[in-house]
Amino acid sequence: MYRRASSVRANVALVAAIGMAALAGCGSSTPASSGTPASSPSASSGNATSSTSQCGTRPGVKATGTPIALGGIATNQPGTSFTDIPNMANAYFACVNDNGGINGHPIKYYLETEQTNPGQVAADAKQLVQTDHVLGIVGNTSIIECSIDHSYWENLGFFIVDSGIAPECYSTPNSAAVNMGPRYSSDGAVQYALSQHVSKIVFDQSNVPGTGYIGAGPAALAAAKHVPITQLTENVPISDANSVAIKEVNDAGPNGAVVLNFTPPEALVILQAAQKLGLENRVKLWGCSTPCNTDFLAQALGPKWDNKLFVNAELTPTDVTNTPTMNLYKAILKKYGKAVSGGVGSFSQMGFTEAEIIVHALRTIKGPYTVQSVNAAIKAVSNFNTGMLCQLWTYGAYPLHIPNNADYTVTPNNGKMVIAQGCTQISSVDPQIAAYRKAAGVAPTAP
Repeated sequence: MYRRASSVRANVALVAAIGMAALAGCGSSTPASSGTPASSPSASSGNATSSTSQCGTRPGVKATGTPIALGGIATNQPGTSFTDIPNMANAYFACVNDNGGINGHPIKYYLETEQTNPGQVAADAKQLVQTDHVLGIVGNTSIIECSIDHSYWENLGFFIVDSGIAPECYSTPNSAAVNMGPRYSSDGAVQYALSQHVSKIVFDQSNVPGTGYIGAGPAALAAAKHVPITQLTENVPISDANSVAIKEVNDAGPNGAVVLNFTPPEALVILQAAQKLGLENRVKLWGCSTPCNTDFLAQALGPKWDNKLFVNAELTPTDVTNTPTMNLYKAILKKYGKAVSGGVGSFSQMGFTEAEIIVHALRTIKGPYTVQSVNAAIKAVSNFNTGMLCQLWTYGAYPLHIPNNADYTVTPNNGKMVIAQGCTQISSVDPQIAAYRKAAGVAPTAP
């Protein structure tokens, strides 16, 4: 039996703390909303209103037309919650709605959460289409959703903008992600470790569906450099972090690297256990996929991990970037992002980026907003500068989609994440990266 998760209003925090994912309650789907705006000033201007108004075409004018319905599906279960991503997308939509909407039309966003049950995930997709009558799907971030629903979206003509996890998020024609997902982000972390001439890689990840697919990328990169790699998995939530840390360090050896692929709370308990046991310097370096790119983790770890932990960053590092896009992201998060429990970090950046792509696409539509017009506009997005990625972002009519395939490496420094390596292409030694570049070429570098 599974509990069918209802869509929840975004002004209700879906997680009480970043370390605990709360299951949503039973019931029918309801539109998410933005919550009560905060009154504190933004980082980029004297007040939040003047800063956040940049998200819309009519600053300060609330949209009152017929709503444009959009929907998303996210995993939310103990040990694994991705709800920050769609909640941040909804925060962006709330900002747009307060500043003119889409030609006067507000966006109404429906969110379904799921607990890695195939029947539940399929039912969520039908709920969004058949009951909520959404015109587009954005913000999907689920361990298995792409695997379960991709044929459904293809048959209906939906072109999804998501945060990919499952293989089908990247290997099918109707899904394009703003992130690189666990495989390609882990590629990036392993690639950096190999560039530092480590003698062995220990790659450890949560024991959820898709571990073989994820681990295949790091394995290919290590093999190409003739560096041995040990693959480990851990059940989450992690109950004995000390044993995990000891096992990783013993397997890696003093000139090896430990690379983690976990959500921030699970990565944190491993790293804190290593520090408690005095293991942080027993290997050459520690690495992590993108979820570790958050100030929450940098601050919780403290200075012992400065320039010791190297994290793949699929999106522009927030702490060292002062651009209009970054300032808008932080201002929207502060004013509308009460449901985004992790704050500034890669997850909320993904939600922001997905939302701005959809808003960009919607603004190109001339005439009625329909499933056909909305999804044609999404598919037509080409060389769009998100302000958050190393490359310009394109959907396109390709048989597979990995539009984000170049990234940064960051490291903690005084409670912030700073750049250790600038934009670097993920190696085409990974056969999936090679297949995408053969189909789509190499995207232009973002200005």
